[in-house]
Amino acid sequence: MTPWLTVVGIGEDGFKGLGKNARHALLRASKIFGGQRHLDLLPTCIAGERQPWPSPFSLDALLALRGEPVCVLASGDPMFYGVGASLARQLPAAELLTLPAPSSCSLAAARMGWPLQDVVTLSVVARPIAALNAHLCSGARLLVLSNDGGSPGAIAKLLRERGFGPSRLTVLEHLGGPAERRIDAVASDWNDLPIADLNLIAIDCLAEPNTPRLSRLAGLPDAAFEHDGQLTKRDVRAITLARLSPVPGELLWDVGAGSGSIGIEWMRTHPSCRALAIEADEGRQTLIERNRDTLGVPGLQLIRGSAPQALAGLERPDAIFIGGGVTRDGVFDTCWAALKPGGRLIANAVTLQSEMALMTWRERHGGELTRVHIAQAQPLGSFDTWRQALPITLLELTKRLDA
Repeated sequence: MTPWLTVVGIGEDGFKGLGKNARHALLRASKIFGGQRHLDLLPTCIAGERQPWPSPFSLDALLALRGEPVCVLASGDPMFYGVGASLARQLPAAELLTLPAPSSCSLAAARMGWPLQDVVTLSVVARPIAALNAHLCSGARLLVLSNDGGSPGAIAKLLRERGFGPSRLTVLEHLGGPAERRIDAVASDWNDLPIADLNLIAIDCLAEPNTPRLSRLAGLPDAAFEHDGQLTKRDVRAITLARLSPVPGELLWDVGAGSGSIGIEWMRTHPSCRALAIEADEGRQTLIERNRDTLGVPGLQLIRGSAPQALAGLERPDAIFIGGGVTRDGVFDTCWAALKPGGRLIANAVTLQSEMALMTWRERHGGELTRVHIAQAQPLGSFDTWRQALPITLLELTKRLDA
């Protein structure tokens, strides 16, 4: 099948910067969709009808022209945080031809002299800047696509608040065009300069001396979370997440989420990991919202309510952690029924009653029971002794593929 739709990546240098194939596609097109800024870059020799994207954004008018020779204009590489990725989810590959230009991140890496494979690329275009928190560590280099001219100032403020004030910022405006401009500053000294809406921020991260180091591995310090005591403690959390075994793209239900620590650390393992935190207590719901932003996973979805009622209609998970409510009628049964075949269910118990619930469930469905004892050295007069924490009983189950 000959593709009817061609997505053309265009830079700030406009039509003259396009290759032969992109120019021919635009000359043949009956209609050309794009943002007004992109459409204005076309010369008068392009006869196709120009269609600015509707507001709110929709692909419906474009997809209704299926079979006609149509072009879409997009910034740089359309498959990099662009409309090309949206179209690829809607159309078979045989119907779509994408002709990319250099992405803004490629141009920025060239300007900065940074090897692109060593850089973390992010976008805050219509996305919360709190997602940057997951990537902040000394020595990291970030390239961030800005939402508008206010993004550099907002990011500088976030860096200062998170203890990364010494980080070096470079704002690159209108990359690849005649109006290209570079602004260099340190986050702690950032002034609210007028910045063009079309900009990208390069961040060379540097932490203040006493800023805590937060690993992406499971088992963050308990002090990294705001909590009211309902927190799966660090060592038990690390063991629990190891048993949950997060894999990129998977969805976790964190049932009785407390302060949200399990779901948050699940999502920190990979940008494509997702989690639903189910919590009934309003105060803890607020803690979950604060913790997810502080630790860089604003996409964690909070489900307000009690299990099992709050679980109705939720997307089926790949893994489930039950940290609270194991003795409540229907919680285990609802979770087990919703869990995908091959999925993992982990439940922790502290009380005798909750431990009995785990043992009863194991008798019905199998699984592995583990008791975890942790002691910490604490002062006793002029000496030290071991203080035993409450033992934790952990049930681990894997649902059969034929279940």
